[in-house]
Amino acid sequence: MKIIAHRGASADAPENTLAAMELALEQDADAIELDVHCVEGELVVIHDRYLDHTTSGQGLVHNMTLAQLATLDAGGGQRVPTLWQVMQCVAGRCDINIELKGLGTADPLLPLLARAEQSLGFNPEQWLISSFHHPMLAQVKQARPELKIGTLFAGCPLRYAEVASELNAHSVHLSANFLDAELLADSRRRGTKIYVYTVDRPDEVAEMIELGVDGIFTNYPARTRALCHSQRLAPGKVWR
Repeated sequence: MKIIAHRGASADAPENTLAAMELALEQDADAIELDVHCVEGELVVIHDRYLDHTTSGQGLVHNMTLAQLATLDAGGGQRVPTLWQVMQCVAGRCDINIELKGLGTADPLLPLLARAEQSLGFNPEQWLISSFHHPMLAQVKQARPELKIGTLFAGCPLRYAEVASELNAHSVHLSANFLDAELLADSRRRGTKIYVYTVDRPDEVAEMIELGVDGIFTNYPARTRALCHSQRLAPGKVWR
């Protein structure tokens, strides 16, 4: 089972910051999940549309300039990083799940992925691009069919994993609250991976192991890995 650091090792460092990414690497996460919005044509790593939840700023992310974002405290003196800064930090040492949060984030992403592959030691197998905005996923897949995409759901879809098959998606990502036996079975029939968020409690980790999901997003990568090993299940290291 793949251990994916949710917004980095966000239980122990401010979420979606370089400190959280470094700590996720130290905690031997199989992958890091992060969220991107677009500011002045640049992808920045932050979860919410509004700044006040995780930073010292106020208002909408997309109303800021990059210079203004750089002055904000994202927790413990950390700054809101650009995606390129995170890529430089990780430098191919683990896989990255990039969640497209804001509109228009697919366009600047594609050249950035190519640049990271050319200069930072990443290979295309290490990317997983996910979003609740499925048309943007289709755009990514059309531009680069070899890339893995993940369809995000807030609940259990009426036709289970059908939309993932339509998009030729690698995986379905959904909340542990909505993990349904029929969805799990349908995904397996279609050969689609199931990744579940956000799994931190030991009893939930045990439940996911029992259900046989393919990966979990967790704020505690080191602790979750230890729980998996204690149940004699070594986490996987690759998307496939």
